[in-house]
Amino acid sequence: MGLRSVYLRVGLLILGGIGLLVALIWFLGGSRIQHGTLFESYFSESVQGLEVGAAVKYRGVTIGRVTELGLVSAGYGTTERMEREGTLYQLVFVRYEVDTAKIGPDTDTQTMVNLGLRARLAAQGITGLSYLELDFVSPKQYPALSVPWQPKGEYIPSMPSTFLQVQDAAQRVLAKLNSVDFDKLAGEATGLIDDLRTALKSGDVHTTLEQATALLRTMDQTVKAADLPGLTADLRQTSTALRGTLQGDQVQKLLANAELAMDRFATAAAKLPALIATVQATAQRAGAGTADLQQALVPLLRDMQATVQNLREMTESLRRYPAQVFGQPPPRGSVPAR
Repeated sequence: MGLRSVYLRVGLLILGGIGLLVALIWFLGGSRIQHGTLFESYFSESVQGLEVGAAVKYRGVTIGRVTELGLVSAGYGTTERMEREGTLYQLVFVRYEVDTAKIGPDTDTQTMVNLGLRARLAAQGITGLSYLELDFVSPKQYPALSVPWQPKGEYIPSMPSTFLQVQDAAQRVLAKLNSVDFDKLAGEATGLIDDLRTALKSGDVHTTLEQATALLRTMDQTVKAADLPGLTADLRQTSTALRGTLQGDQVQKLLANAELAMDRFATAAAKLPALIATVQATAQRAGAGTADLQQALVPLLRDMQATVQNLREMTESLRRYPAQVFGQPPPRGSVPAR
């Protein structure tokens, strides 16, 4: 009996250990994903730190697990395009399952990719481990990579990780720094400093500085001689007097009269078009009357001219023969009675 109980306990212990091992493998293998959909992405950078079972997150929310890692050249073989474009040999594929129940209603993957859905590697703290992060970015900035093979899962394009972007930027900066000839730059800077020192000592800059110093000295003397405090006081008094004058009764009356005159001028200006029209009509009537009067006066003036001519002749005759006024002259023998 004792031996059987020992065997039973050992058997139960072995079965329990096997069950725990299966549960651990199931947990680490991502078997907890009940509604998993297989997706696939390709990376041109190192996936160091990303292991099978690593989390797949969308903005910090775990939605899946990595199921497989590998090289594209080994997983899909080689094609004519891959041989022509050597960069395709450098790709690494990452397959992962996503729990669609955590995403929500079914959405077309291609539509999401067109909207900018991309996958990238992200570091998990300072442990050196990485996880796969899904996020939306600008599709123009990170265009989708076209592959010549048929992916085994739904294809989601990738984008460079933040670490890779920083590394590329640092490499570009270092490349630009390496292309700079620091010896030549230092020589030119030294020559520039020497030229500047010479100009400050005896060149045009020195002359300009001396002239500027003399000008400042003259301005200082002028300002001191100008008695600015007194001038300021006079300006303040003048301003006060001018303000009092503007606020006085006479100025206010003058402004009121000016406003009244402007109103009257505006009224007169409004009546001016009608007056101009009346004057024009009167001038037209006067022109017509003048023409009629001229036609009537022409015969009269002609008669008067003839009468004046007759008077002139009669006057000349009387001046020559005054006796014609008294008729016939008296007889010579007759004597008038006294």
